[in-house]
Amino acid sequence: VQLQAYGGGLVQPGGSLRLSCAASGSIFSIVAVGWYRQAPGKQRESVATITSGGVTNYADPVKGRFTISRNNAKNTVYLQMNSLKSEDTAVYYCNAVGRVGALVNYWGQGTQVTVSS
Repeated sequence: VQLQAYGGGLVQPGGSLRLSCAASGSIFSIVAVGWYRQAPGKQRESVATITSGGVTNYADPVKGRFTISRNNAKNTVYLQMNSLKSEDTAVYYCNAVGRVGALVNYWGQGTQVTVSS
């Protein structure tokens, strides 16, 4: 599975961005896709996930502001980020969990999100 993440950029506090994660390869094996982020000096943390069944989960800091969704026809998962705060500044990574016998983690390249005035 190959993942291509894009959509990051510079946005003012209170603004919005939409990240996209396009998957290719053995996508039939994917059981869940998620967005993670890593701020400077901090550990990578989960932001939001969506399962193949459509179940979503969000980290507390982003609940009510971020929405994860998918377009199966385009093999793409989105992260709509609204009401952005400076603390949302981080490199955002797309992750997919595939079931190939055992569960396997796939990572896309990061995309930088900077929230600053």
